Amino acid sequence: MIHIPKVMARLFACLIVITASTSNAQSAFKNFGSIQMHNDASVGFHTDLINDGDFENNEGLTGFYSDNEVRTISGLNRAVFNNIEIDALNDLNLATSLGIRNELQFINGKVNTPRNNTSISLDFINHNFYVGEDDDRHTDGYTSVLGTNEFIFPIGDDNRFRPMITPVQTSEAYFNGAYFSENPNTPSTFSTIFSTNDKEVILKSISSYEFWDLDGTTETSITLTWDTFSNIENISPLTSLLRVVGWSKAENKWINLGGVNIQGDLTEGRITSQNFIPNDYEVITIGSIFSDIELGDSNNYLISPNEDGTNDALVFEGLELYEKNELIIFNRWGNEVFRKNNYENDWVAISTGRATIQQAKKLPAGTYFYTLKFGNDRLDRTKKGWVYISY
Repeated sequence: MIHIPKVMARLFACLIVITASTSNAQSAFKNFGSIQMHNDASVGFHTDLINDGDFENNEGLTGFYSDNEVRTISGLNRAVFNNIEIDALNDLNLATSLGIRNELQFINGKVNTPRNNTSISLDFINHNFYVGEDDDRHTDGYTSVLGTNEFIFPIGDDNRFRPMITPVQTSEAYFNGAYFSENPNTPSTFSTIFSTNDKEVILKSISSYEFWDLDGTTETSITLTWDTFSNIENISPLTSLLRVVGWSKAENKWINLGGVNIQGDLTEGRITSQNFIPNDYEVITIGSIFSDIELGDSNNYLISPNEDGTNDALVFEGLELYEKNELIIFNRWGNEVFRKNNYENDWVAISTGRATIQQAKKLPAGTYFYTLKFGNDRLDRTKKGWVYISY
């Protein structure tokens, strides 16, 4: 059955049919042509939608309703509506993307998209307003956004609403993302295993309970959230040591993406990363770094050159007791980023290496390796290790 309580639509060479695949199956509204809803139109679908035509230039209100059946949207083309309300107790399944230009209201049910096909998603187009989201009402799969506003992804997995947040963008940007309540060591829809043992040396623990997928070519930060089921206490007893981490496509290991504006406690909170390009990372999640005490090895150092008076510079205790020294620091690819004779414990992550494009600026956060030679008459002693820069 098709329910259209109030419609003002313009049909251009349009063929609309109702089909049923079996005698017991529900009917479907199928569009082969071109339909346009005007600003005071309201259409309620009490049946499936199959869109093989043009169904994008719409205004008004569109609703998808069901008390019993799973409601489905499919077809060759994406349908785009202005305002949408979803009241489908047994969910709305997307076999093709669904676009929203203005407002979405979750009344009942989830929007399910295939997790093994990121090209099918619930798409927010130049607008980001929705209401009604919770553990029972969200996108179980992929949601995308196109625009400049801050966007809270209404995503989750089964009966867990687990949003992530992109900030205001300087220009129009596209992002697509989903949440997975899964162990990254055994992902269900990825061909890669994201081993929590393969990580930067500064990283202590990686969540084995959940991860997110964020896709996009625009550099951005991301805010991740946690709840009681995230088991944050098993990652770190201190929220200050938490970090956003990403599985690097280039290095095949977890990389620290930073952690600022950490809010909450071990049962509920949020954390924001530094800027990164999402497409450089397969998935992201929450991890933790070692504390200064936990580093243990006297050859390894953690500095945070943010001018707060704590760990701002790389300091080798007792270096002043030797008459000569030479310090060389390399990045993870073996490129020299700093060299100095008679080092005075004053390096604050400024590069002097020839390979660095902007030498006057501080190096990005990450792991660097050093060689320190020192002695009195000659440089006859050597110390090697790594230093991690954190902001």
